[in-house]
Amino acid sequence: MENCLKEQKLGLHSDRTSTHTFEGNQLRLWFASIAYILINALREQCLAKTEFKNATVETIRAKLLKLGAVITISKRRVLIAISSACPYQEIFTTVYKCLSQLPSQSIVNNGLI
Repeated sequence: MENCLKEQKLGLHSDRTSTHTFEGNQLRLWFASIAYILINALREQCLAKTEFKNATVETIRAKLLKLGAVITISKRRVLIAISSACPYQEIFTTVYKCLSQLPSQSIVNNGLI
């Protein structure tokens, strides 16, 4: 449990409560908590067979989610073009395919939302 709290505090900066109101600080803590739940679900469901299966939240955030990409939005699709030199392109593709195949109700039924 302590490692989970440490991941949330260091990886998602849940200790940043720098606003002057209680409500603002509470909202920041909620966002960090929801982000931790989503990244943990991503790790368990989509990264289970990759090298990131035991990665920390900070590692997943830095190597998979903080990518430079060109996003093109049309009426029918969203095209995400990442660099061909991206070292984790195969893992990113695997995660995308896994997320695309999840039914939309599975998030609600698993108690994530």
